[in-house]
Amino acid sequence: MIAVRRAIEQLLTRMFRSRVGVALALGVVVVGVIGTTRLVAGAEEPGSGLSNRPERPITTVHPTVGDDGLIDTRSPTPVTRPGEATPEQITDRFVTAWRGQPGMTAERWHAGLRPLATPALAEQLAGVDPVDVPTGEVADTATVTARSETVVEARVPFDTGRLRLELVAPDGRWRVDAVDWEQG
Repeated sequence: MIAVRRAIEQLLTRMFRSRVGVALALGVVVVGVIGTTRLVAGAEEPGSGLSNRPERPITTVHPTVGDDGLIDTRSPTPVTRPGEATPEQITDRFVTAWRGQPGMTAERWHAGLRPLATPALAEQLAGVDPVDVPTGEVADTATVTARSETVVEARVPFDTGRLRLELVAPDGRWRVDAVDWEQG
């Protein structure tokens, strides 16, 4: 009996010292865990086994009450003070002033942009020479996308690139707050 016990111990010691032995032992453990899990959960039931997918979609919003979450998935609608120009109108006016006219002085160019821009943007444009401003022919109508009730982005395609404007209206009066040129 002692001799058999020593022979088994030596066999197990040699087996666990080799890579093949360790791999076989791990395989037996994995198969045992999977088999036990299937026996406990029942392999033929939907949603059983190792899958944690639900049988039906999880709904978190009552169909008649609506969504009370913090993130609003509806598209925002820009708010314009009665009697004031819409974001689309300000965009068109700004693009016309931005393009200027041949031989226009810098002072006249700035005067045309100032009422359409926020004070911060008007200050940034104060040192800009209109000769250096990229323009061209307007290739298509402007696309205005509302980001919130008081912020919209307008993209105006030119034949030489695209003018991107950010308009803000904290008080319902739309003004251009940022200008960017995308080379095209």
